[in-house]
Amino acid sequence: MGMTSDSKLNGHLVLVGATATGKSALALEVARLREGIELISADSMAVYKNMDIGTATPSIAERNEIPYHLISIVEPTVDFTVRMFQSAVYDIVKDLSRRNCRGIIVGGTGLHIRAVIDNLNIPPRYPEIKKQLETESDTKNLYQQLVELDSHAAQRMQPSNRRRIVRALEVVIGSGRPFSSFGPGLSVYPFSPFTQVGIRMPRDVVNRRIADRYQRQIEAGFLAEITSLTELPDPLSATASQALGYKELLEHLNGNCGLEEALENAIAATRRFARKQERWFRRDPRIYWIDVEHDPLEALPEILECYDRCALERENIFHQSSYVCETG
Repeated sequence: MGMTSDSKLNGHLVLVGATATGKSALALEVARLREGIELISADSMAVYKNMDIGTATPSIAERNEIPYHLISIVEPTVDFTVRMFQSAVYDIVKDLSRRNCRGIIVGGTGLHIRAVIDNLNIPPRYPEIKKQLETESDTKNLYQQLVELDSHAAQRMQPSNRRRIVRALEVVIGSGRPFSSFGPGLSVYPFSPFTQVGIRMPRDVVNRRIADRYQRQIEAGFLAEITSLTELPDPLSATASQALGYKELLEHLNGNCGLEEALENAIAATRRFARKQERWFRRDPRIYWIDVEHDPLEALPEILECYDRCALERENIFHQSSYVCETG
């Protein structure tokens, strides 16, 4: 975990893992057992209002018990970008440090987490250019265009990864500078002052928990929540419309399939997403992994130990810095 005396940790914990592994419940328990902890959601969909059931956001009671950040803060018609998320988290972390509090960043949206812990230089968006690029149906042509404009960026991605290719071209054309000039890319894992802990479960357990969660969400009124979103005067943003489960269940509400088929499609899509999350986080060598068999709370003692060591390290650094300032 890199908890050496010169690591300059900031005392904030990052709890990651695939969806349905119980990260939020674990973070809440840590906050209940340690003073001065506030929770920061790193779920790109939890920022949206009126999408609480489908994104499994903490209950009102839980939010009243422990301070939560970046939960239900913008309308689902707003495109809440990674840059906006990064800026919001840094503002929160600064405020926490000022109040001598600690944060636990908890979630499974990998790019958002990397943006924060590695202070990524995120290029701006150019929606009109992106719209124009999307008119080209042949991804091979787009990739060849990227090779000509920014060969270094092209080498970092698969020629079939249309989303990344379009994004790179959007930035190159819009900014007038190479996409690769905005940073070394996601394959580099430098030192970070944040301590990352990952929760890992057997795949069959995760699969079962995903199905069970959808059943609970249906019973809690998920279909009514989706219906209310379709009645908004403006369409969902590009980001919000990607939320798992909403697209599949909307097919049922539109009469295109039965509820059982829609649920099966949602469960399958979420299981695929969980595997994608696992692969993303597994590549990061800085994550300290905790394996649990069934109940996420099995990991609680070890997470508390990680948090205590991280917080103690931060306090030692703080006191050493204060001593240097007073005597220097």
